[in-house]
Parts: sequence; structure tokens; C-alpha cells
Amino acid sequence: MASHAKRRLLLGCALLCAAALSCVELNSARAENQAPVVAPSLPVASDARLAGDAKLTRFVLDLDKPVQFRAFALADPYRVVVDIPQVNFRLPAGTGASGRGLVKAFRYGLVLPGGSRIVIDLTGPARIANSSMLDAANGQPSRLVLELQEVDRETFMQSMSTEARPESKPALADGSPAAAAPKSVPATKPAAPDARPVVVIDPGHGGVDNGTQSGGEAEKNLVLAFGLALRDRLEQNGKYRVVMTRTDDTFIPLNDRVKIARSQSAALFVSIHADALPKHEGDAQGATIYTVSDKASDAEAERLAEAENRADAIGGVNLTDEPTEVADILIDLAQRETRTFSNRFARLLMGEMKNATRMHKHPLKSAGFRVLKAPDVPSVLVELGYVSNKGDLDHLVSESWRNRTAGSMAQAIDAFLAKRLATAGPAN
Repeated sequence: MASHAKRRLLLGCALLCAAALSCVELNSARAENQAPVVAPSLPVASDARLAGDAKLTRFVLDLDKPVQFRAFALADPYRVVVDIPQVNFRLPAGTGASGRGLVKAFRYGLVLPGGSRIVIDLTGPARIANSSMLDAANGQPSRLVLELQEVDRETFMQSMSTEARPESKPALADGSPAAAAPKSVPATKPAAPDARPVVVIDPGHGGVDNGTQSGGEAEKNLVLAFGLALRDRLEQNGKYRVVMTRTDDTFIPLNDRVKIARSQSAALFVSIHADALPKHEGDAQGATIYTVSDKASDAEAERLAEAENRADAIGGVNLTDEPTEVADILIDLAQRETRTFSNRFARLLMGEMKNATRMHKHPLKSAGFRVLKAPDVPSVLVELGYVSNKGDLDHLVSESWRNRTAGSMAQAIDAFLAKRLATAGPAN
């Protein structure tokens, strides 16, 4: 009996061990099947430097892996643009602020999702004498190298062949979403059109264009935070379809911002900025609302419009061509009507904002902002305040101020679009 019981005990232990082993193998197989897919990390740029003199200058960018790139030169102002796939810039503080030889300075940043851009400001005309991507070797990282050679303007202009001129977006990595082949999707029943008015919010600057800076704060970040707060406020009631020209630190050319509004048949376009006075030009404070005009309302408005209109040159592409069709009588009539609506909204906006924030002593102004020149979309540009003024800067970084002021702007938008909502009917 003892021997029989002992055999039964040993058999039971064996069965338990087998069951436990099966569970371990099953869980291991499940873990292997459910292992998360880790997205490839972005290339890292760790350093950038200049060498050479006013005849031949070399630009070097250190990377942890080789990347594809495209480089081209532009005139007026003279600069070289380098487009690369999106990278993580971990350059030492102050990199690019000073120049050497043929280079005055350079800046870098995200220009479109999936693509980064480096803009090298030149002291004069120069051609790209050599460009290469060097693989890592002998303990040195991969390097993107450009050699810039001094030339006269005539030679410079001749070197700008059609193939070398910039496209609207930078080169992307082969594996990036934009480069991937489109996937086939099953046919679905088209959704009913959204009848809600479209409001386009345009946070100024972004990417390589920081805008004004003061107290360690960059305008591009301040206005993006405000734009997102205004979007969230407008989307709460569901009355509008809100479109952002950018939702991250991306550079968007001025004409593309206008195209976004027109392509969406926007009922309203609101561009968000934060101004700064140059040093030794006094102190100013408060919010200002601008509408477009061929003639600036004052010298300060003219200065600001000129500064904002140069933003595309900072991004490496100077888009200054204006459509010649504006001479047509129909477009002229549309522009006049649009300006009337823009002025009406500006007055409503001033009335609401003055209850929530400090306004400039002359809160309504006009100037020739290119971003406001859509002939068929009522548009305003709002300077939330002056980052050069400590009181205004304190407001701009305050979440409570941001929410309060965004709420006042939402109320003005409600009042302006009330008639449009009444005639459009309920959204599907």
C-alpha cells in the first residue's frame, strides 16, 4: 500500500510539472507574438560647424547615421537651403547664431512633417562647389558636408538651374509615410457634406522661423499654445469645423497658409502673433487687431507687415508673386466685400477682447500683410501683445489668461458667424 501510494504521488507531481511547463511555453509564445513593434528612431544631429574663409567656406553637420539630402542656393537674400528627412537636432546651445567666411549665420528645424530644413544665410553670392554625405569612419560620425565658393552675381544666377530651384516640400526618407505607396482601401459610402462654417486658425511662424523672442520665450511657441486653446474652445460647442494651419513646430509658407483657408472655403481666417519692439524704440503693450490694406495705418503697422512678409525668406523660399488677376473687376468686388466683413469682425473682436485682456492704445490697425490677402475669406491678424513688454509676456505664458482671452475671441466669432449659422441649417 505504501509503495502504491508513493507511485500515485510521484505521478501527480509529474503531471503538475508538465502542466506548469506547458503554461510557461504558452505564455512565452504569446509574449513573442504580442511583442510591441518599435518605430525606428529619428536620426540625431549632434553638432554643426563652419570652417574656411571668405573665398571657400565649409559647413559640416554631424549625424549618427547617413541621410539623404538636397541642397540649393537662392538669391535676394543670398542663402543656401538644405532639405533632409526629419532629424532630432541636439546641437549645442547657440549653434548657428554666428558665422564665418561666406556664412553670416544658419538656422534649422522641422519644416514639414517628415522633413527638416537648414537655412544658411550668406554674406554674398556663393555657389555649392561640393556636397557629400560621408559615412562614419575611424571613430568619427556620419557627416553632411557642403563647400561654398565665392562667385559674382552673374555666375550665381546662372548656376540656379531649373532643377536646382526649390520645391514646396523637402526631401523625405524612403521609408517615410509621405513616400510610401498608397494602400488600397475598400470603397465606402461618401459621408454627407459638413455644412458647418470653417474657421481657420493660423499660429504664426514655426519650424526654422522662431518669430520674436524675449525672456527665453519664442513667439512661435506662444502663439501655437494660444491657437490650440482657441481651437479647443471653438470645438466645444460643435458649431464650427476648425482647421489649424499648423499644430506643431512646423514652418508653413505664407502663401500656403492663405491656400489652406481658400481650399477649405473658410468663413473666417484668424492669424495669431505676438509682436516685439526693437531695443531703444520705447515700450508698448496690449493686443492689436490688424486687417489688410494697401496702405498701412501707421509706421508701426508698416514695420510689422514688412517683418512678417519676410518670413518666407527665413524658411528658404521667397514667395513674393501675387496673382495678376486681382485687376479683374469681379475679384476686385469680392475683395471689397471681404474687407468689409474683415473690418466688421475686427470691431466685434475688439469689443470682446477688451473685456478679457489689455488692448493697445490704438487697437485697430491695417497694413499689407500677405497672409490676409485671400480675396474671398474675411481675415484678421491678432497681435496678442508685446513679448518685449514684461507685463504682456507674463500674460502670454499664463494658462488662465490664455483661456480667458481665447474665450473672448470665441464669443466674437459666435457673434460674427451667427447669420451664417442661421442660414446654413443644422450640420449633418
